[in-house]
Amino acid sequence: MKVSEIMTRNPVTVSADDPVREAAGRLRTNRIGGLPVMEGDRLAGIVTESDIIALLDTGEISDDLWLPSPLEVIEVPVREFINWEKTKSALTSIGDKKVREIMSHPVITIGEDAEIEEAASLMLSHKIARLPVVRDGRLIGIVARADIIRGVGGSA
Repeated sequence: MKVSEIMTRNPVTVSADDPVREAAGRLRTNRIGGLPVMEGDRLAGIVTESDIIALLDTGEISDDLWLPSPLEVIEVPVREFINWEKTKSALTSIGDKKVREIMSHPVITIGEDAEIEEAASLMLSHKIARLPVVRDGRLIGIVARADIIRGVGGSA
């Protein structure tokens, strides 16, 4: 079975110059885990939920910033242990970053005529969950692990 038979055509994308908050919003709205990143009509990278979540664990938010658990919020007034201005500032800073600052590149891609076994092998060897599909250097689709599973299940 060919990649073209299982890929998502015209995938949701984000611009390299868009803020991270835009990418996060598109991931959430479309219920997807990654977005091809475009510079004009050229595929420049890929940004994933993991890339965005990693921003919260890279010192972008200071070590003295502590968020309470839901149970602690019930037990103690929030104002006692959160500096809201510091929290707001740190999260705004993350959201304002350009997607190009956190995207993965160069991008591992696959052609539409490749077999799904090749796509699966690439994903496993590079430890990735999705592959942009290109034709003549242009993005035409994306294939995710779930697409491969559906393809394998459908061909049985």
